[in-house]
Amino acid sequence: MGKVYVFDHPLIQHKTAMIRKTETTVKDFRELVKEIGMLMGFEALKDLPLKEVEIETPICKTKVNMLQGEDIALVPILRAGLGMVDGMLALVPNAKVGHVGLYRDPETHKPVEYYCKMPNDLDKRKIFVVDPMLATGGSAAAAIDFIKERGGKDIVFMCLIAAPEGIEVLQKEHPDVDIYIAAKDEKLNENAYIVPGLGDAGDRLYGTK
Repeated sequence: MGKVYVFDHPLIQHKTAMIRKTETTVKDFRELVKEIGMLMGFEALKDLPLKEVEIETPICKTKVNMLQGEDIALVPILRAGLGMVDGMLALVPNAKVGHVGLYRDPETHKPVEYYCKMPNDLDKRKIFVVDPMLATGGSAAAAIDFIKERGGKDIVFMCLIAAPEGIEVLQKEHPDVDIYIAAKDEKLNENAYIVPGLGDAGDRLYGTK
């Protein structure tokens, strides 16, 4: 079973509290989401492999550890997931970026893919699927299905706020995927919104209703 990491870092807690506030502006919300994504990425990337290389400082030659390679793919779930990408790219600027677009069929209530574009070497990369909210878990599980169908194997899911129901669904559908969460909330309400949550992340990122 994949692990679930809930961050307790004071900066992540503080910035997550800020994005919950109704009065937080679109500009501030967007910047905070980017910052939280970068802070979460710092921890989620801690297991990247290193290799020893020889360099020359102004004083002498020495051996140091550097990344073995940045074989990483970031895959935001459109559209809200885009808000977390720049923060991650600040840490790993050579990462490739794929995109998954989903909508929920009004009759079947199942996620339907409307866009999916991935790096062609997906099977060789560690993949970070990002979406600010993990509510019912349906979209996240479907997005990971699409990624696996295209060869993705080493997959991590990252979100800002998660409901217990979404965590349960994602673990059931993809037990091999680790989940990184800035804040685990109480529940879903009757409209499948996370409580206390922050509302609609896409609307708050882009100023739409």
